[in-house]
Amino acid sequence: MRTYPTMLDVPRELIAYLAVLLQTERRRRGTRRGARLLTPFRQAVFLLAWFRDGGDVERLGAAFGLSRATAYRYRDEGISVLAEQAPDLVEVMAAAVADGLPFLILDGKLVAIDRLSESKTSVKGKVIDAWYSGKSHDFRGGIQALIRPDGIPLWTSEVTPGSVHDITAAREHVLGIVQHFLADLPILADTGYQGAGQGVWIPVPQPKDGTELSVDIRAYNRLLRGLRFQGERGFALMTGRWKVLRHVTMSPRAITELARCVLVLIQFEHKMIK
Repeated sequence: MRTYPTMLDVPRELIAYLAVLLQTERRRRGTRRGARLLTPFRQAVFLLAWFRDGGDVERLGAAFGLSRATAYRYRDEGISVLAEQAPDLVEVMAAAVADGLPFLILDGKLVAIDRLSESKTSVKGKVIDAWYSGKSHDFRGGIQALIRPDGIPLWTSEVTPGSVHDITAAREHVLGIVQHFLADLPILADTGYQGAGQGVWIPVPQPKDGTELSVDIRAYNRLLRGLRFQGERGFALMTGRWKVLRHVTMSPRAITELARCVLVLIQFEHKMIK
């Protein structure tokens, strides 16, 4: 077996930040100095390389001199430590109001997963695959996100099975909290959130009878789309730069922590965390 060099294109400051978190965790656990195969800095490099490129944990770990079991243990430890740094929804909303943001964008993302045998009963009384998304025609896990007007994600929800619609997931994980802030901070969303309630601004859908929308309503929809489009940038940052979220081969329940980790990495790189 041969190894070869490659480049990890992340700031050294980000590696150092994660290394400090890992060192703090080792102290909390009472890990003896020199008892680990990798220093906190090298473990941070290993973890960030996995987040950046995804791929085979065992193969990546071998390049760092790690056994299969140790590679998975180091990865899972790093995921847990990094995910803990993500802010909760109340903190995010309060900070956004304090910062005077004009609005936030609410959007959902379906993350590809491996086929999963888990069923549930639909609203029509049929037994269906819980993680199968009719929208993408594939097995997915869904997350909700709140995104700044400039496209930087601020918060992500717990994962829901792909069969759960955005509005249902939002009612479970988002709307109950944000409703207390909507007087000061409106939320912009797409038509998938129809029925979200006052304070959540969505486009007016085209009438099913074919009636043409008025000029004023069409102008409103166009303005709303022009403000909301940066929500796509938020998910592009999450899945484009940090490829681990492109296809999750772990348990789909792990998407919750993975998304929170990626959130922290993005916010650090955009100097929102020091």
